[in-house]
Amino acid sequence: VCVWITCAARLRFPYLWRDASFLLKVLRYGARLELYRLRGDVRTVVDRFVQQARRVPDKPFVLYGDAAHTYRDVELRSNRLAQVFLQRLRLRRGDCVALLMSNEPDFLCAWFGLAKLGCPVAFLNTNIRAKSLLHCFRCCGASTLIVGPDLLDSLQGILPSLLEDSIQVWAMAERTDLPQVSTLLDNIHAVSDRPVPEALRKTTSIKAPTLYIFTSGTTGLPKAAVITHLQSLKAAAGFWAFGATEDDVIYTPLPLYHSAASLIGIGGTIELGATCVLKKKFSASHFWNDCRKHDVTIFQYIGELCRYLCNQPKTELDKVHQVRMGVGNGLRQDVWREFLSRFGNIKMCEVYGSTEGNLCFMNHIGKIGVVGRSNFFYRLLFKYDLVKYDMVKDEPVRDQHGFCQRVKTGETGLLLSKVSFFSPFFGYAGSKKLTERKLMRNVLAKGDAYFNTGDLMAEDHDGFICFRDRVGDTYRWKGENVATTEVMETLGLVDFIQEVNVYGVEVPGHEGRAGMAAVIVRPDMAFDGKKLFEHAVGDLPAYARPLFIRLQEIMEMTSTFKQQKFQLVQSGFNPSTVCDPLYVLDYQQESYIPLTEGIYKSIAAGERKL
Repeated sequence: VCVWITCAARLRFPYLWRDASFLLKVLRYGARLELYRLRGDVRTVVDRFVQQARRVPDKPFVLYGDAAHTYRDVELRSNRLAQVFLQRLRLRRGDCVALLMSNEPDFLCAWFGLAKLGCPVAFLNTNIRAKSLLHCFRCCGASTLIVGPDLLDSLQGILPSLLEDSIQVWAMAERTDLPQVSTLLDNIHAVSDRPVPEALRKTTSIKAPTLYIFTSGTTGLPKAAVITHLQSLKAAAGFWAFGATEDDVIYTPLPLYHSAASLIGIGGTIELGATCVLKKKFSASHFWNDCRKHDVTIFQYIGELCRYLCNQPKTELDKVHQVRMGVGNGLRQDVWREFLSRFGNIKMCEVYGSTEGNLCFMNHIGKIGVVGRSNFFYRLLFKYDLVKYDMVKDEPVRDQHGFCQRVKTGETGLLLSKVSFFSPFFGYAGSKKLTERKLMRNVLAKGDAYFNTGDLMAEDHDGFICFRDRVGDTYRWKGENVATTEVMETLGLVDFIQEVNVYGVEVPGHEGRAGMAAVIVRPDMAFDGKKLFEHAVGDLPAYARPLFIRLQEIMEMTSTFKQQKFQLVQSGFNPSTVCDPLYVLDYQQESYIPLTEGIYKSIAAGERKL
């Protein structure tokens, strides 16, 4: 009878046991965090690292290039840096420090050294320059900037402004050609590797800020998302929740200034006591050789990364590796299937969530094409809703009482996550206004508040959740969120442009959406592709530069006087269906050149590199 009941349950509820096992893990870890809160004794990610350094001191923590850095190595070097920060930089508990560094072991040593002093750290995106970089630095309230030796050139134009604001600038180097910039590494051997007092990093609040990670959004310039110990500890449990162990070797080619690499990747490695293979940059041609060389078992990805791997020439070694799991987001169904077919039975674990968001979905089942899994019990713990969204008006649909309307099962709707004691939204540093903009109030009942993800999702009858699209003024390209407002402001400085509307368009064979700008040229002036190219390349990071330009005579507006994007997005960039003149970004000619049908076909066929 018991066997019959078990078989019947599996047929009726095929994911019951896996759901139950995963949910018990989540509850167990959540109980641990709740105990931290109740006792007022928080064991942070850095506390966990110190613990692991004592438990497995000689185990490799980070493999970088040909060098292996053990847990003891990173512990002692971060201790030395903490001493330098304390003695030479005169940093004190609570001082915010901005970190502008590429992926390297010293990024981690600086991060941990600052955390040991109780200093919140702001991770700066290494791609941004000039006004955006200065904005990021100021909005997080940092008093000190630490720069990697390879990024000192990025200070051109803003160093005088930093010094005027009494900001101390230090390079992670032994010497520098910039007289206004001090150096750190020439001081490191003169200090002790003994730990600074533990009381400096001790915290009683799990909701105290520990990091600021910058994210693009609808407001234009990057925003400093407040990352508390609660969020960092939750993220650090990701690998463990998917079944990873201390014996795993984790490959992290994503930038550390992103939450995926720092919070999930490094934090997750620390939680397990595992080993991380850290790459300065992702290389599709080196990926599998690296995996074989280091016996990698888990890798982190974004959807683009997997597509790049699939585009590499096939070899007899494609399935010769130890990789058993991939953890990331943004993997398209077609790429997912091709990836598994070519590289073997690798469990791809999609994680859905934004840096600042209060909701996370995890596809622990590994079902192709879905970003997460939900059920009755998950909904009891994490309150979220999918509501109807009007794509033409670019706003949620509300009824006669002013409340949003839930979509039916299987229908696409805007994902909203309820803000509550157990699912708080910590917002952005330096601006209550920016924080408030991410919230929707009076959604389903008077007085409620929901975090607006800006994502259109659908949930099927089995509880699997699929990502459909982004809404509003943000799109994703090359693994980065692109804020259309910032791109519009930059292009608006070009003298022949009267008005510009920026949006994202789908490109065959590519994840996300490529940037496209509809432009009205000023009367008595002409479109200049070379001049526009110079502005785009000089003032925007590569992922934010519009790939396509569409010249228009009139810019369509919505009824609320917003620029109309829906029809433009739907029209795309096919010259055979778009009557307006079209141009494409061309790096060889250093200009925006006419987009011909021949060029369009080469893009659609994947022959032209974007």
